[in-house]
Amino acid sequence: MESPAPFRAGPRWQRLLDADRQYSAKLRYAEKPGRLRQIAIVLAHSGDSWFWGIGLAIAWLLGGADLKTFAVRLVLAIFGLAVLVTVVKRIFRRRRPAGEWGAIYRKTDPHSFPSGHAARMAMLVVLAALLGPAWFAWLLVVWAPLVALARVAMGVHYLSDVVAGAAMGLVAGVALAVVWR
Repeated sequence: MESPAPFRAGPRWQRLLDADRQYSAKLRYAEKPGRLRQIAIVLAHSGDSWFWGIGLAIAWLLGGADLKTFAVRLVLAIFGLAVLVTVVKRIFRRRRPAGEWGAIYRKTDPHSFPSGHAARMAMLVVLAALLGPAWFAWLLVVWAPLVALARVAMGVHYLSDVVAGAAMGLVAGVALAVVWR
């Protein structure tokens, strides 16, 4: 089966997309050497699924019954959200910004809209705030926007990608919290 053509924007949307590219370029740090770039790299990777999978596996192994349940729910939520984000990415098919950094992301998923990392982090903020320990929620409230900004800084997403991803994650988190309560 042939894949659909990428989303084509009309003139009004094109102006917004151009502004998005310009503002995203101003935040870009991928080609600039230094400590800030290194911090952005760590933050950009800290939203990866494998990172959360390892962390939640450790929580499940070391935690009591409540933490085990919470960890399993988060793993299921991360997986379900990844499927949803992938479907939306295949509908829009927006190419990632040009660049060298993040070759693994560029190879395995050439589409940037919406950001799965921003979606994942926003969903985790909501689930932690509504169902998890308060310290974890506060940590994620600070961490999540840093991951989203780092994804733009490292040139694998545009600002609109992370905003749309965060919005998807917030909605998914609220929906799951309602179901799981």
